[in-house]
Amino acid sequence: MSLPDQFQVAIIGAGFAGLTAARALQAAGLSVIVLEARDRVGGRIHTRHAPDGTPIDVGGQWVGPTQDKVLALADELGVETFTAYEQGETLYWLEGRRSRCEGMLPPYDEETRVAVEGIFAKLDGLAATVNPEFPWLSPDAQALDSLSFEAWIEQASDVPAARFWMRFLARSVLASDARELSFLHVLCYIRAGGDLRTVISMGGGAQERRFVKGAQHLAEKLADQVRPLIRFNSPVRAIAQDEKGVTIQYAGGSVKADRVIVTLPPALAGRLNYSPALPGPRDYLTQRMPMGACIKIQFFYDAPFWRAEGLSGMAVSDEGPMSLTYDNSPAVGTPGVMVGFIEGDEAKHWTASSPAERRAAVIAELVHLFGPQAANVRHYEELSWLEEEFSRGGYGGFLVPGAWTSVGHTIRQPVGRIHWAGTETAWIWTGYMDGAIRSGERVVAEILAVHQG
Repeated sequence: MSLPDQFQVAIIGAGFAGLTAARALQAAGLSVIVLEARDRVGGRIHTRHAPDGTPIDVGGQWVGPTQDKVLALADELGVETFTAYEQGETLYWLEGRRSRCEGMLPPYDEETRVAVEGIFAKLDGLAATVNPEFPWLSPDAQALDSLSFEAWIEQASDVPAARFWMRFLARSVLASDARELSFLHVLCYIRAGGDLRTVISMGGGAQERRFVKGAQHLAEKLADQVRPLIRFNSPVRAIAQDEKGVTIQYAGGSVKADRVIVTLPPALAGRLNYSPALPGPRDYLTQRMPMGACIKIQFFYDAPFWRAEGLSGMAVSDEGPMSLTYDNSPAVGTPGVMVGFIEGDEAKHWTASSPAERRAAVIAELVHLFGPQAANVRHYEELSWLEEEFSRGGYGGFLVPGAWTSVGHTIRQPVGRIHWAGTETAWIWTGYMDGAIRSGERVVAEILAVHQG
C-alpha cells in the first residue's frame, strides 16, 4: 500500500535530527513523512565495510562525556561503544623535526611551551564568556564577530608555535582555515562543547569513544522505528507554502503537509527553491554559512604495528596533505587501522587530484611519519566530503566574520510553516551527533506547541 501524499509534518533529511524528530512526532500521534536524498540514513554519519567486514566510519564517528543525548540513545537502543585507543606517545613532524612524546604538545623549550599554553588558555577563557544559544547577545559580540580567527591569532601571539596550534585547531576541529572563520563562531563552537579541553581531547573529551559496529549502526537502529515513514532516493527540489500548508517537490513526486522541517545544513538548505522566497536575512545566512572541507582516509594493516613501538597512532604534521592521524582500529584490536584527515585549503587542493595521486601522497606521508611498515597498506578507503552531493563538505557549516551579529538570529527562526533543525542549529554540541539529536528534540517541541496551541 502506497503512502498518502498528505501529512501533518514532512521532514527533509534522515540524519539524526530528522530521525529523532520523526520518532517523537509519530509518538505524539502526528502523520509524518521523511524525504531522504540518499539511499541510506545517517547523513554525514556513514559506515562502510572493508572486505573482511571491519566497519569503516568514513563520516562522523566519535562520542564522549557530556554528549548525553547520543549516549542515552545508544544505551536505549543497545548500541555498544568502546574506548578509542590512545595509549603511547604522539608523533610530531613540525618545522622539519620529528619528535615523539606523551601529552598534547611536543617537547618545546620553556618559553615556547608557555606561549602555546598561554594562547590556549586565552582562547578558552574568551570562549567561557560567550552565549552559544544566542551568540549575537554575547559580550563584545560585534567586535568578536568582526574578527576572523586568523586576525585574532595574529593579535594574540607573535610566537610561531602558538600561531601554528591555533591554525591547526581551526583545521582539525572545524575543517576550515582560520582566516575564513568568524572568531565569535570559533568561541561559540568551543563553548557549545563545554570547554576547549573537552572539545579536543580523547579521554574525557569528544573523541573518547567509538561505536563497535560503526556510527551509522546507531542511525540504522533509530531508523528501524520509523522506517515505513522514510522515502529514500528522494532529494527535495522545492518548497512552496501558503495559508493552507506546504507542498514539497522532490525527485519522483510531491507531498503536501501542514508543516515542514528542514534538517539540511544551511548551505544546502539555501539551494532549494522556496515560494515565496525566503526572507532576505534568512537567505543571506545560507550564503554566509559554508561547509568545512575534509577528506577522511583509512589505511588498513595486518596489525597496528605502531602500538608495538610505543606509539598511540596519533600524529600531527605541518607537512604533507594530512595534518592529523589517529589509531582507528576496531574494538578487537585487529586489523590495524589508521585514519588521517586532509582539511581546509589542503582538502580543496587534493580533491582536485586523482584518487591515485592522493593515495600515493598520503601513504608517502605515513611512511615519513611512521616508517617503512606504513607502506604495507592492505586496504585503503577515502571519502572527500566536498564531493558528496548531499553534504558538499564536512564536518559542518561555519559562519564567516560578520554573519552572527547580522543574520545569525535567523538560524532557528521558523519561516511561516518551515522549521529548521540539524546540528548547525544546536547550541549544545553543535557540529556533533549529539547536537543533531538535540536539534531534533527542539524542533519537535516547536511543532507540537503550534499543533496543540
